[in-house]
Parts: sequence; C-alpha cells; structure tokens
Amino acid sequence: MSDRKAKSKVSAGTWTPLLLATTMLTGVAAPALAQNNTNNANANASSSSNDEIIVTATKRSENIQNVPMSIQAIGTERLEQLNVQSFNDYAQFLPSLTYQSLGPGFARTFMRGVNSGDNGNHSGPLPSVGVYLDEQPITTITGALDLHVYDIARVESLAGPQGTLYGASSLAGTVRIITNRPDPSSYSAALSVEGNAVDNGGAGGVVEGYMNIPLAPNAAIRLVGWKEHDGGYVDNVHRTMTYPTCAAGFVGAVFVGNDGTCTVDNAGRVENNYNTTDTYGARMALRVDLNDNWTITPQLMAQDQRTAGVFAYDPRIGDLQVAHFLPESNHDNWYQASLTINGRIANLDLTYAGAFMRRAVTSQSDYTDYSYFYDSVAGYYIYNDNGTLLHNPSQGILGRDRYTKESHELRIASPEQDRFRFIAGLFYQRQIHNIEQRYVIDGMFDNWEVHGWPDTIWLTEQQRIDRDWAAYGQASFDITPQLTATGGIRFFKSHNTLFGFFGYGSGFSGQTGEAACFGGSINTSPPFPNFLNYHFHGAPCVDLDRGIEESGNTWSTNLTYHLNPDMMVYGTISTGFRPGGVNRRIFQQALFNSDTLTNYELGLKSSWDQNRLRLNLAVFEEDWHNFQFSFLGANGLTEVRNAGDARIRGVEGDLTWRPFEGFTLSAAASYLWQLELLQNYCALLPDGSQTTTCSGADLLAPAGSRLPVTPHLKADLTARQEFQLMNWDSYWQIAMVHQGSAPQDMRTVESAIIGELPAYTSFDLSAGIQFPLFDVDFFIRNVTDERGELYRYTECQVANCGTQHFYIVPIQPRTFAVRLSRQF
Repeated sequence: MSDRKAKSKVSAGTWTPLLLATTMLTGVAAPALAQNNTNNANANASSSSNDEIIVTATKRSENIQNVPMSIQAIGTERLEQLNVQSFNDYAQFLPSLTYQSLGPGFARTFMRGVNSGDNGNHSGPLPSVGVYLDEQPITTITGALDLHVYDIARVESLAGPQGTLYGASSLAGTVRIITNRPDPSSYSAALSVEGNAVDNGGAGGVVEGYMNIPLAPNAAIRLVGWKEHDGGYVDNVHRTMTYPTCAAGFVGAVFVGNDGTCTVDNAGRVENNYNTTDTYGARMALRVDLNDNWTITPQLMAQDQRTAGVFAYDPRIGDLQVAHFLPESNHDNWYQASLTINGRIANLDLTYAGAFMRRAVTSQSDYTDYSYFYDSVAGYYIYNDNGTLLHNPSQGILGRDRYTKESHELRIASPEQDRFRFIAGLFYQRQIHNIEQRYVIDGMFDNWEVHGWPDTIWLTEQQRIDRDWAAYGQASFDITPQLTATGGIRFFKSHNTLFGFFGYGSGFSGQTGEAACFGGSINTSPPFPNFLNYHFHGAPCVDLDRGIEESGNTWSTNLTYHLNPDMMVYGTISTGFRPGGVNRRIFQQALFNSDTLTNYELGLKSSWDQNRLRLNLAVFEEDWHNFQFSFLGANGLTEVRNAGDARIRGVEGDLTWRPFEGFTLSAAASYLWQLELLQNYCALLPDGSQTTTCSGADLLAPAGSRLPVTPHLKADLTARQEFQLMNWDSYWQIAMVHQGSAPQDMRTVESAIIGELPAYTSFDLSAGIQFPLFDVDFFIRNVTDERGELYRYTECQVANCGTQHFYIVPIQPRTFAVRLSRQF
C-alpha cells in the first residue's frame, strides 16, 4: 500500500499456454467434503460413507462435528462446485469473514466484525486474521498471499480468537488453506480448460491441472500448475484536467506565470477493459515415508501475477469508468519453500513445520487526485526544473516492496484416544518488509527533489521487521464419556521495528524528511549520530529508528458435552492478541500498543436423520480492548492510535440438508446485532494525550458508534440437484450470496462524507454433464449483474478530497464461462 493512501497498484501481463500437465475438476461430483490430513495420511483421502468432514483446526485430525468451535470447511468438490479460483471467490461463502479488496493480491481479511476500518498501510497494524497454507503462515504485513485456488483439499475458517494454537496474527480468527498431498498408492492426473467473458467486458481463460506420480511404494510426487487470464471490465475514459493554482500562475499574491503544462490530457491512456489480470504458478510436493513412523514432505510453490489498471470505478465519471492520467500496473511474484516432518517417538506424535517465503511487488500508480486536491484547495504549487515557472504537479507512485518470511514450529501430541491428551509446541517467525515508494512529478524543480532521487518529491525507504516467539500447550480431559474439559495457554514475545527514511527533500520541507534526519536540526540527539551520513538503501539519511517489544500470554478454556453421538453443546472463553507497532512522524504519538480480544461463546453441533440434516450454531460476545485504528492524517501520512474498547455480539450457523436423493441444500449465515464502540473516540494531541474536552470537532466517534465495514447480516444459500440425463450424470446449481449494508468509516464526519457500503444480493448459476471421456460445465457468475460494493476509498483525507469524490471497488460483473475437464 502507498504511504499516503490505501490504494491498489496493478500491472499488465500476457496470457500464455500452461506447459505443466495438470488436473480435472469434476463438475458432477458428490457434495464436497474436507479430507483427512493425519500425520501419515493423504490430505485428499476419500471421505467416509456418511459424508463426515475431517479438519485439522485443532492440529489434530477430527470430524468437524466433534470440534468445539465455530468452524466452516469448504472441501475440494465444493470448491469446484462453487467455481472457486481466488480468495474473493471463497470468501463470499464464509459468513463470519468479511474483506476489503483493492485488487488481486491486496485483500484485507476480517472476522466477526473485528474491524476498525484500517487503511492497510505498510507501516500500520498487523492483520487481525491469520492465513495459513498447510502448516505455514502466509500473512504478510499488507495482507495474505492471493494464491490461485486449485487442487486444494479444503479451506477452513476458524472464527474467534485462535491465540493459543495460532498466535499473534489470529486475533479475530484464522483461515487455513490445505493442499492435496502426494499419494504413493496410485497414479492420477487431470486437466481442466475454461473460457470466460465478462458481460460488456473482456475475455479470459484458465488452464490448470495436476499429476500425482508414485515413485516407489513409500514415495510420490505431486505436480500442479495453472495459468489464468482475467478480462477487464473498468474503462479508462478520456478527460482533461486543469490545475487552478498552476494555471493562475500566482504564488501567494505574486504572479510568476506557468510553463504551459497546467492542463493534462489522458488521451494516450484511454483504454476499455483495462484492468486485466494474468496469473500463472506451480506447486511441487514430494512425500517420502521413511518407515512406518516417519514421513517427510517438502514442498515448493510459486506464483507470478501481473495486473493492469485499477479495480475500482469513479461514480462521478460513470459506471465502471475512471479517468486516470498516469501509468498503473502491478507485478506480484512470490515463492514459498516448506518442509513438514511427521513422526512418532514412543506413543507421541511429533511434527516439525518450517517455511521460507519471498515476495516481490513492483507497482506504479496514478496519484493525480491527491495532486489536484492540494493544488486546488490547499494552493500548493510546483516549480519547473529551473525554479522560475509553475509546473504540472501530477504525481505518480513507483513502488518496490520486498518481503521475506520464515517460520518454524515444533510440536508434540499425545494419542487422541487417551482420556487425558495434550498438544505442546514452540513457534518462531520473522518477517521483513523492505519498503520503497517514490512519489514522482516529472520535470519538477531540482532543488525540491529528495537528494539522489530525480523528480521525487517524497521518498519512503524503510525496513520493517516483525518477530514473534511463542511456547504453547493445550490439554483435554474426559471427565465422563460425555463431558470433556479443555484448556490452553500460549506465552509469547514480540519485537517489531521500523527503520529508514521517509519524507521530503530539505529544499521542500523544513520539518520532515531530510530536515528531520538524525544528527540534523530537529533530531539533534539520535542514538547513532552518524545516521546523518548513512544512506539506507540509497536514501539521503535516516530519520526513523523505532521499535516496540511486548510479552504476555493468551489462553482458552472449553467445556464440551455430547448429548448423544449426533449432538454436542459447548462453551468457550478464549483470548487473542495483536502486537503493537510504530508511528513514523516525530510530531505524533511514537508507538501504538497491542490490542486484545476476549471471546465468550456457546455452541451447538448436531446431525439428524442419519446425517441427512446437519445444523451448527454459535452465539458469542467479543470484547475488543484498546483496539488499533489506522487512518490518513496530515499530509496523507498514515497514523495509528489505540481507540478504546468495542463490543461485538452475534450468532452464526450453517446447515446442510439432503431431503431426497440427489438434492442438497446448503446455507450459512452470520448476524451481528451489536457492533459498537463502548466509549468516545476523541482527537488526540501530538504527544498522544487526549484533548481536555471531548466534544464538537474533538469528538470523532461517540460511544455507541458502529464499527465499520462488517454488515449486520451476511448469508449464503446453495441448492444443487444431481440427476441422470440420457444415462449421463448431470446437475444444476444456484448459489446466492447476501451482504447487508455497512459504514465505510468509523468516524462520524468521514462516514457521512464517504457514505455506506450498500446491501447487495448476487446469484450464480451452473449446470453440467459428465460424458464418458470428459466433463463440461456451464456457469454464470453474478447473474443479475449486481454492482455490489466491496470498498470505498479516497486518495487523501476523506474530510478533504472525499468531498470531491471517492472510488468504489465492485464485485466482478456478470461473467459467462464454460469449462471442459478430463481425468486420466
């Protein structure tokens, strides 16, 4: 995300054929099931005959109906049935989960309303929801990896704080993506080809597949590959724009003239359907059973994604239209290497899971809205190269983000059939984010540039490091055959630092950037005086070196009672934790502290009529203490403050019903009747202290204000009928998703300006036939072409440029698709 706004950056790419042979998605499969993933079992093992769903949310393989927490799992077949290919696709079918997306690769995930409306800035809070790929966390500082969903055993959504087993990034919940593992027992392979077109937009396609190859009775390799091109649907239309201060030629009351560049024209960048996406990637996993007790599974996964344009539209310009003047693109590529070792020592199961991930994002963004606001409202101006005439102030952003992340976990578990059983482990992760963002004005006055960076009015050259150490344990005891007590605790330590340079050149500002470098006129007593001459990653000097260390514990306790083999009730109290961090500007509160969440939950899990009907419910209250709130402050620089306490109360549940042969009805919903602040949120003084009075303009959000972004109601409903058509297995399916309205911003003034995210309901239709040699599926996404809104944003402070206009990120418009697949 950019320094001075929360906005997506996207880039162009081309669609090329996939060369790696690959897998079929069977369009007429039985209802989807999450699969067993025991230490030495295949993650894609077949389900049992009574359609039980096996999950590993508690780091043991268990029937989902026996796990005493609110959890949803979407298995391989249901992922296919719902035509899931990306995060956006499966997130809409997880009612406890909400998200805001600015384009592929930049989704921010929230659960159960634990969301203050943060802007996702690179120097802001850590995510509140952890995302795992198999055993390894893949949550980067600005959000999780947006991996292409294919050959996935299941997606698990664990609502509520998971601080005991999953740690600091799971304040509000955890999402787990479990891949299918190599299977030494048999060869299998498949291939799927899809063509699609957005209504009134561009065309796209997908090629994906896998091969599972036994190498020996105790070894196998699994190769997976995909290539996807998504057609665009946002048009960049022709406009001109005149900067009034520049055109008038006045600096204050003095006329200096201009160089004739004050009117800009985007004729050279006009393009229909210009927000295209090209994604390709591969996964390779090896499984070796060393003996009956020990298995090693190394895995390498990589993905390259290029997008062009923006995935939002400007309602002032028109539906699915913008008028941008500068290049916009994004290139996001990453790889992850992981190793899992499963074994047994005596009667204890031992697991080691380690991973290293590297991610690189190169982007360019149009920032002319910000430029226009400061020219027209604030009267800022830019001189030309020789400093004599006013010049076109249009800004673009050139970004280079480089991430690395490593994690290690070692745990032991006693036999799950024991009356007393436990899991204990050690965990460590270290995440580095090297941040480079240049705000560029072509042809600007040389003396105003950041030294050493031509045409750069603002430079961010920082390194952020987030570290986390933990030791945890959880134990369960069967008090009676029906009643079980469980308790767990996690001891943690976190250390987060931010180091480097941010700001203007010394010729442009006397207070920030070069003027504030350590050893200079403002920061006269730095920890290391020679920082004035330390050119961190080419920056002119260092003006930022802050960190925060915290330690403590999170815990959980649970009582579970089985009324009968098909019905269970439980009660849980659990806590979650998110580390604090660093504010950058010296004229504001230097640090923000950790926030915590306490969850009180009662739940029911039940199966009826020989498992033809399954109903799960949970009612909960969550108290969010000292919550972190990030927003754009003065000059569009992100600030983070602890905003007080909030409370969320709600109920969530899911239902699966098979009333007759071949027909399945699936539904899930979350209803949050309370999403509110428990105390006033007031303006703060620069040192972090509260103003003496909290009224009028100083009262930013009164007690009782609603938390933003999350709707009161989110629900989905899927009806599927499988039948025989001329002896061919066939089906039809309809899926509905509803999301209620929600404010975009927590603060009263800003919320009134930018408005609400309106409620919407979308429908998907699909049908298919399984022929002897191949399957064919037809589907339509967003049948009614609903313009559901995922996010609203502005490019500077809402109270300023929000009065002029904002952008809307919609769900994908109506899309038609056909898919052919073949299993070998």
